Amino acid sequence: MTDAAHDLTHRLGRQAEAVCRHYLSAGKRQGHYWQVGDVRNTPGRSMFVRLSDSVKGPAGKWTDAATGEHGDLLDVIRESQGLSNFSDAVAEAQAFLRVPPTSRDGETPHCRKRYPSRDPVISARRLFAAAQPIPGTIVETYLRKRGITALHETGSLRFHPLCYYRSDPHGPIQLLPAMVTAVTDLKGRITGIHRTWLAPDGSDKAAIATPRRAMGHLLEHAVRFGRADDVMAAGEGIETILSLRCVMPRLPMAAALSAAHLAAIVFPPGLRRLYIVRDTDPAGDRARDTLIARANAARLEAIVLSPALGDFNEDLQTLGVDALLAGLRCQLAPEDVSRFMMLSP
Repeated sequence: MTDAAHDLTHRLGRQAEAVCRHYLSAGKRQGHYWQVGDVRNTPGRSMFVRLSDSVKGPAGKWTDAATGEHGDLLDVIRESQGLSNFSDAVAEAQAFLRVPPTSRDGETPHCRKRYPSRDPVISARRLFAAAQPIPGTIVETYLRKRGITALHETGSLRFHPLCYYRSDPHGPIQLLPAMVTAVTDLKGRITGIHRTWLAPDGSDKAAIATPRRAMGHLLEHAVRFGRADDVMAAGEGIETILSLRCVMPRLPMAAALSAAHLAAIVFPPGLRRLYIVRDTDPAGDRARDTLIARANAARLEAIVLSPALGDFNEDLQTLGVDALLAGLRCQLAPEDVSRFMMLSP
């Protein structure tokens, strides 16, 4: 760290509580510490910022007990404001402290060490841990508005009331309610998350440019509903898969989140039959063809499930449960009709 950066960090430490109240406003003081969810100002209690000098360290030092990440108040300013450059964090800190800006010529980056927060998987796990189960939340409202009433085995879905959103790297930061979905590998380890930002009343997705975004490692992994054994279904969208769960509640399913990721999904050991849940568009057709070829190479039986309209959620909402049942019954292997399908709505 340069002498100038060290001095700036020391100045921030002398006003540690004021810095926390401004940049970590979702938290509150607890004794000699400021407690908040994480360095990006998520509500919670896992991160502690020291508010005064002690034998344990100087004021302004912080640690996130959930992830092990740590840093100083310049890092708080950088992360909470979504600043990618050290110079921008310095300028923001100088503005907060009302000190004259320094020249950027010959600037040395602040602490070139990489914090765990830079790992998108750790960030994804932390955000999912900060969210809450969906019963009674607007996530449940949103899904029911789309005709989805079967919400069993949905531990991979959570609700976050104030999920960070930025339309572009230079746009303003917004905190909006969101459905936060865990993407896992075959061992159940979270490798990423998917966020769907919602309208405040849960009536629809939020009115923003990109209401759906992913974070972390999605390739080969999926959002999983039920534990796959010898038979499973795999498709693209969360709502599509949950629509099928309304009429096939016992069939394990996985949502890969996109056509490209569906084509690359990893098969569980012991699988012998794969139902490919198709979306009727060119990308869906390509994913179907690739997945059929991969399944055949792995000596798996591949059966395609095709909707009457664009996808199975559209079928559910437009045609209803009876039509969805009838359309699927003739596409399943005969032995799977009684094993997995709800025989009456």
